[in-house]
Amino acid sequence: MMKLDCKYIKLTPEQRLYGVDVPVIGLTGGIATGKSEVSKKLKNLGIEVICADELVKKIYARNDAGDFVKTLLPDAIKNGQIDFAVLRREFFSNTVIQNKIENFIYNLLPEEFYKTINQHPSSDFVVYDVPLLFEKNMEKLVDLVVCVYSPVETQIDRLLNRDNITEHLAREMIAKQMDIEEKKRRTDIIIDNSNHLDELDGKVEEFVSMII
Repeated sequence: MMKLDCKYIKLTPEQRLYGVDVPVIGLTGGIATGKSEVSKKLKNLGIEVICADELVKKIYARNDAGDFVKTLLPDAIKNGQIDFAVLRREFFSNTVIQNKIENFIYNLLPEEFYKTINQHPSSDFVVYDVPLLFEKNMEKLVDLVVCVYSPVETQIDRLLNRDNITEHLAREMIAKQMDIEEKKRRTDIIIDNSNHLDELDGKVEEFVSMII
């Protein structure tokens, strides 16, 4: 079992996110910076990773989430299921709706987090992959903050190629998050993914060797 270097254990359970007993590394970044790729590579190296986006998917699959979306955005429900294309369009174009959805989701995240971490009770530490770490003021609730970084223009290029969207929508999506340069400035450790994905394996392995 991998053990986290003690110099990175900064919090007590009472100070930590959701009051968990093991150290938590907050892994963040911006949309299309490559954070999900880093998470996958960490999992492949045997590190326990809890992904906030996966927890959100579990929440959206709940009946109460469907009922909430139907009340808020009836057009986002098709054949009894959430139409995520409609939901995403409204989410990124309407601040009121965005705030209501985020509040609903984040109120249920602790419950889903506990369910997941309890499935791996022997883990010495856990990486929490959470895009809105800084936006939700969670950075002081984790022992170590790690940011996967790519400059804005690289984010835009990746979004255009990945999602087949307009540049205007890509910039809107990026603008909804904290500026990536600000995240980079406030983080403890940076994993730079500005270049080709082929270089990322070595950078992730270097990061792991640094923290254990």
